[in-house]
Amino acid sequence: MMDPMTTTLAVANQKGGVAKTTSVASIGAALAELGHSVLLVDLDPQACLTFSLGVDPEDLELSVHHVLTKGVEPGEVILETEDGVDLLPATIELARAEADLLTRTGREHVIKTAIEDLDVDYDWILLDCPPSLGVLTVAALTAATGVLVPLQCETLSHRGVGQLLDTVHDVRRFTNKKLEVWGVLPTLYDGRTTHARTVLETISETYDLEVVEPPIPKTIKFAEAPAAGRSILATSRSSKGAAAYREVAANLVTRSQRKPARPAKRAKKK
Repeated sequence: MMDPMTTTLAVANQKGGVAKTTSVASIGAALAELGHSVLLVDLDPQACLTFSLGVDPEDLELSVHHVLTKGVEPGEVILETEDGVDLLPATIELARAEADLLTRTGREHVIKTAIEDLDVDYDWILLDCPPSLGVLTVAALTAATGVLVPLQCETLSHRGVGQLLDTVHDVRRFTNKKLEVWGVLPTLYDGRTTHARTVLETISETYDLEVVEPPIPKTIKFAEAPAAGRSILATSRSSKGAAAYREVAANLVTRSQRKPARPAKRAKKK
């Protein structure tokens, strides 16, 4: 059985292009640097996390799809990576999992069950959710201790946050009463403008969400890392982006040691 002290964090935002996968890879690598044992789970059929950690999805015979729909043991699929984290990889086959799971009883619990069956203990399990609010995202939220919402600091990028929080509310009501919203992680942040900070303050006020600091700066270094099959902590160790993710990871460790907080508010209706 998994260590009860394991923190399972779903990283979710149904809007694409918010640096969600970059955040999972970078936070995972930063936690590993701090001495934590970390498992990253790629739940996106595009397999961007898998690719960015140096694994070619097309070379894989087994993936998270087989764990969730075929009953394959996670230990047979988990890979070690050069970034010091373990990976439960994805392939395009995962696109079929949504359909396969739709008619299955207890589909919301399929990820939780897979994680509980691990025979290796992890301090952290990070779930890279697909950019949708479908079966896989609901299953990830059902398995999670908390949810982190990466958010690009632009006017339109936060329009889907209310929908995500509605889904979190439903998950908390029906399948995971202990799920907490850990907050918003500002990404692609341009510190030269006041606009980004204004958008962030609007989010905080509207949804009563914590802001996980520091904001992740916009830098070309992030685009270079996946091509190298490593996280930015390996490809640009001294960059501002790597430093920001190290600080975020340290703050998440502190957050994991806090007692449960009150639930986040749902979106205010206009």
